[in-house]
Amino acid sequence: MDPGRQRVNELLADSTERLEASGSDTARLDAEVLLAHVLGVDRSGLAAHPEAVLSTGQQETYESYVVRREAGEPVAYIRGLKEFYGSAISVDSRVLIPRPETEALVELALARIASVLTGTAREGDEPYLVWDIGTGSGAVAVAIASELRRRRYGEVVRFLVSDVSPEARDVATLNVVAHGLAHLFTFAEGDLADVVPAPQRPVDLVVANLPYIPAAMVPELPVAASYEPVGALDGGPDGLDVIRRLLPRVPEIVAPGGAVLLEIGGDQAEAMTATAETALPAWTCTIHPDLSGSPRVAQLERIGA
Repeated sequence: MDPGRQRVNELLADSTERLEASGSDTARLDAEVLLAHVLGVDRSGLAAHPEAVLSTGQQETYESYVVRREAGEPVAYIRGLKEFYGSAISVDSRVLIPRPETEALVELALARIASVLTGTAREGDEPYLVWDIGTGSGAVAVAIASELRRRRYGEVVRFLVSDVSPEARDVATLNVVAHGLAHLFTFAEGDLADVVPAPQRPVDLVVANLPYIPAAMVPELPVAASYEPVGALDGGPDGLDVIRRLLPRVPEIVAPGGAVLLEIGGDQAEAMTATAETALPAWTCTIHPDLSGSPRVAQLERIGA
């Protein structure tokens, strides 16, 4: 064996130590995920073959990944993908990396869609229309559509995905196509509700993970967040500026009986409720928690709907 080549267990030990020294709170996990990616296996494959020796090319690639991670680059960008709600989502520096807490938004959307469609004959009717505003990578819409396909909903639900960033829309398009969902999607570009092409009618459900980090907190985020587009994070002074701009448009873009689901920060429940009461006095605002119990999703519906 070439003395310069190392075994899996040796590489993991060395790279874990390096990543700990660079400040990673998940050094061992980072090392395992990156090495598994290089070798084309999962982490259990590493554990099963700790004595396996990497080729020179594999070791060089892995070293380049560790150097990038030492500098703070997110593992998801290094790999080019992030697992989200059972789907592999392609990501890069053009889009925000989907977080586990956003799965609460997906769960609530699925529950809403199921409650409306279960036992309802829609043959000959217009499809149920979901609009993902500020779609970014498309992770939320792809997750919803993929799960509906698994549940055999067919083509009764259609999706409009939009973003102000054409670069983000390109990534969303890649993910939608990669998951075989393109026939269910329409892509649009524009700021919040002002998009081209615009929806032909009010939609049944709006989902959105808009920027909600207070501007002063953005520079204090972990180093990995500095690699993400600041426009996908910065929500203005109190974090709700972008949401606040969307709310006045809600009555015109949401059909009777429809709803809006907005991701918010864990400390924004009271501010979000007050903001919604001011902007939408004829609507209710219900705050739902994520799995950790933190406030995470604001659900808006017309009073009496």
